[in-house]
Amino acid sequence: MYQKALEFSDLVHDAISSFPKHELYSLASQFSRASNGISLTIAEGHGDTDKQFNRYLKMAEGSVRECVGCSTLAYRRGYIDNQAKSQMRKILIELAKMIKNLRKKLD
Repeated sequence: MYQKALEFSDLVHDAISSFPKHELYSLASQFSRASNGISLTIAEGHGDTDKQFNRYLKMAEGSVRECVGCSTLAYRRGYIDNQAKSQMRKILIELAKMIKNLRKKLD
């Protein structure tokens, strides 16, 4: 799950490099923070109690949902193509399922 989150973060990093300059401190920044937040939050919570880790995983789920919104906006504004959006969505769906299943185990 952590590796998949890192993979997604790298994908976003590559995608936002071609965003227009006026998005540098707007959508590009938000998308970058949200994608990095998935892996960083998982790493931060790992090794803590199950209850605490579950709380961190819930925050990571929020970052996944935020990335869905960012990818939608990027696509609608023409910054990424349908193939990139589909690739991102596929990874985000996988991450959401992994996080959900781990949260269930920890409950």
